[in-house]
Amino acid sequence: MNVCRYRDRDGQIRIGWMADATNVTDLAPAGLTSLQPLLESPDPVATLRAAGVEQLPRRSLSDVRLCAPVERQEVWAAGVTYLRSKTARMEESDFSATAYDRVYAAERPEIFFKSLAEKVVATGEPVGIRRDAKWSVPEPELALVLNSRGHIVGHTIGNDMSSRDIEGENLLYLPQAKIYTGSCALGPWITLGTPEAAAREWKIRIEIRRDGQSVFSGETSVGQIKRRFEELAEFLFRSQDFPHGAVLLTGTGVVPSDNFTLQEQDIVKIEISGIGSMQNPVMVV
Repeated sequence: MNVCRYRDRDGQIRIGWMADATNVTDLAPAGLTSLQPLLESPDPVATLRAAGVEQLPRRSLSDVRLCAPVERQEVWAAGVTYLRSKTARMEESDFSATAYDRVYAAERPEIFFKSLAEKVVATGEPVGIRRDAKWSVPEPELALVLNSRGHIVGHTIGNDMSSRDIEGENLLYLPQAKIYTGSCALGPWITLGTPEAAAREWKIRIEIRRDGQSVFSGETSVGQIKRRFEELAEFLFRSQDFPHGAVLLTGTGVVPSDNFTLQEQDIVKIEISGIGSMQNPVMVV
């Protein structure tokens, strides 16, 4: 089951159930006006079914505008969870190589803060590349949607935009390389009720188009993520409280070649086979 946040023609943000790929059902008549009560319920899929959402009126998705599927959750990210990601990070800088090599094999994963909910970009909205960076890339990732108890209740698509030259210059510059306007996109909705074993069968695909032409494409499998999802969630929630829940990006396994950098007006499309697709234009910030 897929649930979303959307803005109707009156400008009101509502919670919707995706009846299919082209229709959305307003969940307000079922008593659901925000995501959090649903995500905090013992079984969100059972909650939706018990509310009789399949009997509610539907409207065309073309009549609304999808919003990022976060409300007050913090967004965090795990790094170096794919072997390809480790290799790419090590190639960025000799200075950083040892650190990335060690964290890939370490018991404790790399986890870092990525975005406040209000700064997250929705599908269709522009993602950013820093004006003071020379090497900017998207990072297509599966995102875990966690409730306040640290339970994985859903999945969505994430784009962890990165300034690789800034990160490669010095590891202490990681926040500047990762956190800036338009650096985090999530969407188009949250897919509920998929166990990890099934999610690991999903494929992650990315295509970047420039002036109507494809300039990069790649694919990886969620199954290539080294660490268990529950392990990543447990480390995030260690010694931390998330009263509104959290979203955790799980790392990237698709990395463009070293001579590629995003340009303004590029279009980034990310697809995860069990969820859907998210598309964003690129702007300089």
